[in-house]
Amino acid sequence: MTSNRKTLSLRLPKQEDGTADEAKAIITYGIAHLLSLRATYNRGMVILAPHILYKRHDEPYVDAVVVERDGSKPSEVKLGTFKLSGLRGLAMTSEPFAPFGEFDPNAPRYAEGVIARVGS
Repeated sequence: MTSNRKTLSLRLPKQEDGTADEAKAIITYGIAHLLSLRATYNRGMVILAPHILYKRHDEPYVDAVVVERDGSKPSEVKLGTFKLSGLRGLAMTSEPFAPFGEFDPNAPRYAEGVIARVGS
């Protein structure tokens, strides 16, 4: 006998300006105090070491080093770019991080508007 079960799905609402402002505040605090952040990005859990929060084409972005993705360390340590609207469930951790040696806060891609950066 086959049971006909309904499948339910949930969609997260689009982030409103209030949550974007809250996310900016969390990221700014993490940058200022060199604390890692936890979030969901592309349906995976990531722990990030945020280095710079900036605007590009009037959209906020954060460049960060992925410390952990879905419970494991990445094979390569590098600075990645994350669109703020793609980070869900953003939360502060108590884990400190050391600034990434190859981070250049004066790179041309940050020219449009830096909101916060490591070392400022």
